[in-house]
Amino acid sequence: MKIHEYQAKGILRKYGVAVPRGSMATTREEAEAAAKEILGSGATGVVVKAQIHAGGRGKGGGVKIAKSVEEAGELASKMLGMKLVTHQTGPEGRIVHRLLVEETLPIEKELYLGILVDRGEGKPVFMASAAGGMDIEQVAAERPEAILKQYIDPGMGLEAFQARKIAFALGLKPAQINSAVQFLTSLYRAFLDSDASLVEINPFISCTDGRLFALDAKLTFDDNALFRHADLRELRDISEEDPLEVEASKFSLNYIKLDGNVGCMVNGAGLAMATMDIIKYAGGMPANFLDVGGSANAEQVAHAFEILLSDKSVRAVLINIFGGILRVDMLATGVVDAARKTNIQLPVILRLEGTNVQEGKKILQESGLNFVVAETMKDAADKVVAAARA
Repeated sequence: MKIHEYQAKGILRKYGVAVPRGSMATTREEAEAAAKEILGSGATGVVVKAQIHAGGRGKGGGVKIAKSVEEAGELASKMLGMKLVTHQTGPEGRIVHRLLVEETLPIEKELYLGILVDRGEGKPVFMASAAGGMDIEQVAAERPEAILKQYIDPGMGLEAFQARKIAFALGLKPAQINSAVQFLTSLYRAFLDSDASLVEINPFISCTDGRLFALDAKLTFDDNALFRHADLRELRDISEEDPLEVEASKFSLNYIKLDGNVGCMVNGAGLAMATMDIIKYAGGMPANFLDVGGSANAEQVAHAFEILLSDKSVRAVLINIFGGILRVDMLATGVVDAARKTNIQLPVILRLEGTNVQEGKKILQESGLNFVVAETMKDAADKVVAAARA
């Protein structure tokens, strides 16, 4: 689950991570009130930042500096309701409903900090780079030596010597090292306590007066841990998510929209990856990742089928099921019910194996609907790609 920058900064502030003074605004009046308070307390300017779940906001016109309350209000009026297009939103962009108005700071250096889980190592890894304010993926690709990695033993946590190593590697001044250690330690504690899968501070800034701040902040949480974080669940903004992904989450389905035209329904993440690979191998392009899970029931399968068909880019559907806990006959019943309910006109190719597979095939054959049952994954992929092109 992703959250907005202002929400991420609110969480970090509770852990003692230094963030600029600011507040969220949804109207021009609220933006002006926030700017008035900030400017009245000695700041030389305010930054008005569009709040969407995507990076590159500055390049898209979603981050502007104002020197007065009136200018902040004018910027807020222009940003609220605008369609902000960045390299992460795609050409469809996102509508701006919220703004963050915060103080400007005297920046000396822009640095990068990030914490994520390295699944290969089975540990969190703290990443740092002096190349802050840039696309970190580009830095990693072009100058991997510019990124310092510190793996963290889960039992020990971020140790002081590791934090000092990061601080020195970033080129901070000796007088800033202790503050940096405290900053990094607090950041890791926030990552750990919130069950985050990613914490990214880009840029992490050093000011001309020596202070250190998280000028921007991104937090992403592990969905599987949200059951123990009721406060974090309330931060979800479904207006920033794909409507079909939101609908799928209501039925405990794992759905991710992709760019192709072959709809995929499978049971199991590994099978989903293999299915998408073989569709690509057959010359097609998957339209989605849809995993109904190993213990789905007929009702969930029916909902999954409806979600697939709601994607207007889907030209053909491949259902690839290995029945274990999810019996093939149960799946077939759900597919038939959904097909009748939606009056489907698209080609549907199925590859079925596992528990009660013959019973499942019989249900499909006796349904009177135009289903095509393939014998192998390759056969299914070839058939569905051909159908999508027809």
